[in-house]
Amino acid sequence: MTHTTIARLVLCLLASPLAFAQNADRQLQGATRNQNTLELATSDGRYLIKPYSADVVETTFIPKGESHDEASHAVVLAPVSVGATLKDEGARLVYATSGISVVVEKQPFRISYLYKGKPLVAEKRGYGRSADLETIEFALENGEALYGAGARAAGMNRRGKRFQLYNKADYGYGATSTLLNYTMPLALSSKKYAIHFDNPQTGWLDFDSRGDGTLRYEVIGGRKTYQVVAGDSWDGVMANYTALTGRQPLPPRWAFGNFASRFGYKSAAQTREVVDRFIAEKIPLDAVVLDLYWFGKTVKDTMGNLAWDRDTFPNAEKMMADLKAKGVKTIVITEPFVLTTSGRWQEASQQPGVLATDKDGKPATYDFYFGNTGLVDLYTQQGRDWFWNIYKGLKQGGVSGWWGDLGEPEVHPFWVRHGGNKSADQVHNVYGHDWARLIAEGYRKDYPNERPFILMRAGYSGSQRFGMIPWSGDVSRGWGGLQSQMEISLQMGMQGLAYMHSDLGGFAGAVLDDELYVRWLQYGVFQPVFRPHAQDDVAPEPVFRAERTKVLAREAVWLRYAMLPYNYTLAFDNSTTGMPLMRPVLFEEEEATAMSSTYLWGRDFLVAPIVEPGATRKEVHFPGKGSSWFDFHTGEKHLGGITEIVKPEEANIPVYVRAGAFVPMAKVVQSTRDYSTRHIDLHYYHDAGVASSEGKMYDDDGETADAYGKGKYEIVRFASRHADGRLEIRFSTETGKAQAPQERGFGLKVHNVGARPRAVTVDGKAVRFVWNDKHKLLEVPVAARKQPSSSVVVTL
Repeated sequence: MTHTTIARLVLCLLASPLAFAQNADRQLQGATRNQNTLELATSDGRYLIKPYSADVVETTFIPKGESHDEASHAVVLAPVSVGATLKDEGARLVYATSGISVVVEKQPFRISYLYKGKPLVAEKRGYGRSADLETIEFALENGEALYGAGARAAGMNRRGKRFQLYNKADYGYGATSTLLNYTMPLALSSKKYAIHFDNPQTGWLDFDSRGDGTLRYEVIGGRKTYQVVAGDSWDGVMANYTALTGRQPLPPRWAFGNFASRFGYKSAAQTREVVDRFIAEKIPLDAVVLDLYWFGKTVKDTMGNLAWDRDTFPNAEKMMADLKAKGVKTIVITEPFVLTTSGRWQEASQQPGVLATDKDGKPATYDFYFGNTGLVDLYTQQGRDWFWNIYKGLKQGGVSGWWGDLGEPEVHPFWVRHGGNKSADQVHNVYGHDWARLIAEGYRKDYPNERPFILMRAGYSGSQRFGMIPWSGDVSRGWGGLQSQMEISLQMGMQGLAYMHSDLGGFAGAVLDDELYVRWLQYGVFQPVFRPHAQDDVAPEPVFRAERTKVLAREAVWLRYAMLPYNYTLAFDNSTTGMPLMRPVLFEEEEATAMSSTYLWGRDFLVAPIVEPGATRKEVHFPGKGSSWFDFHTGEKHLGGITEIVKPEEANIPVYVRAGAFVPMAKVVQSTRDYSTRHIDLHYYHDAGVASSEGKMYDDDGETADAYGKGKYEIVRFASRHADGRLEIRFSTETGKAQAPQERGFGLKVHNVGARPRAVTVDGKAVRFVWNDKHKLLEVPVAARKQPSSSVVVTL
């Protein structure tokens, strides 16, 4: 970077609203560079500034008298040399990568960040300390929208609010909830940057609640470390943040199917009956979830047994094997609490290190809703080994997936000690994260070729890398409960947790509202995990609902299964790029800073859930001026860049497909065990305004861990080109090094073809085709074969 360029960057910064003095008492005393790290000595401590990449820079402040804690629960990216340059310009230092430049004003001392020449963000007072909290402050620009702080229902643009960083359940919440099970010390800005405060201890994240243009991180203690992440686009921000904290591994394919779940199935006979009823009603099903009755007959006093109740599940292993033969996996709930009345209390309490302790080193016990309890200590090797051995035993018996509940932990007194010397408040927010780590690392060690399924409601920054699938907690069965779900999932996807989803239909309350139930399931088709779950006062499974409700629910489940090729490809993209499955319209239109009522499902679907009872109208914003969108159900065309009022239908919510999109769809099967991509219906949404486009379909065996990295995959790529009355659609197949090519055929369905084509050829040979005048739909068969490439040409 030249002297002139640096000077221009600094002038740009000084002209911005971010330029004002930091803590006036802090004086710069010296600067040294140690390989990739810039160290600044100040009058009250020292700063360490190091790039992880050109687009990610970490800053740590170490007050005088303290040592540097290098351990991060969130970060997995190794810093690399990015050719950063250091220039001393007299009044300032500029430490610059090709992306982020760190500008250090010497007097008064101030640290600011630029991205490719544009002011990004600056410390305000920087590090400070009060009687109870340590703080780091940043300056915000007027009009800058903020996102993050974990799972909340507080409005899509969260600026103006102060959020507690303490994972805590909010039972029966509805349209709003400012504190939920999953908090994160992460702020994202509409200016396309993120600041991650790399410290899991409890505290607060203040998104300018005082209206003075301040982003303020407040914490009880620990690391004073943060990372600034930037990108040219939201794609870049997501890629850079998940490179820093880890990417979500691809879940098993059955995780994208339908789940049967309630609180809860009380016997093997009932469990079998429910599964058989799904099969009889031809409603696809891939998993059954067993709540706490699998280990006890009562809600209270049995938690911690973590072993089959042989009275009600006399041969659980045979039950699970029989269900698996029908294509249905078994998931069981587990909790980290071991009640003093449970069958494992003596075992756990008498083994040193298994349970968290009190100040005297004895197993800590206290009361909560389920009884008098101890808590598994995840911060000792003994505690981790004890817990993992239980999982191993259950897995060997036939359990296919894990539900980790109450992992905030739900009740966690401040006086409880972990690992000998860690307080509850030091580890509280990272407890669920380390619980997921325990299972993920156990699988990598003992079952390295299998993908774990880990359903949990609490975690921390980076928990996605363990394969954690979070849900939004005990939401009320009410319209308010449904209304909050889009925001929660969108925000968590922006923060790396792309599989945040809800108990479809709502969980809490004995509410029988068929319209609400159907609308929630219709939304569920276009969110990460399709899992109706509720208290059993009112059945959450569609097979037990009124006939019309059952019909509509079945159609939603069928659509979910038909979309498996598209959804599985979205999941693959998330695992390789960090882009979430659900995406805010903000990702395409900068002005849509507060929109969550309409969102993108992947790149190509626009979804507008119905969240009001008896709705006769729905406002839908179509992003992308100059683009076009097609109604997924009717084919009606809508122009991008405008907002329309549409009329909802009973059978579906408003869903639209982007012009130029390729949407692979599969034959509906009773479970993903029978899923096949040997014949795919490939929908292409033609529009004269789209000269060319691309798409793809990812496929593997659905169960091998890191199948892509091991070369056990296929990717079919699609491309279109339209010019001079000629539409060409090409297929090309990429096969992994350890994958044999599969025979695959396509039923190509080209939408929005206004007149009967003059001719259609496949690989140069004329073929028969069907053109539907009413629906403007052209159907072309592409015969099955092991083909590296193929071409369909339509003469319009």
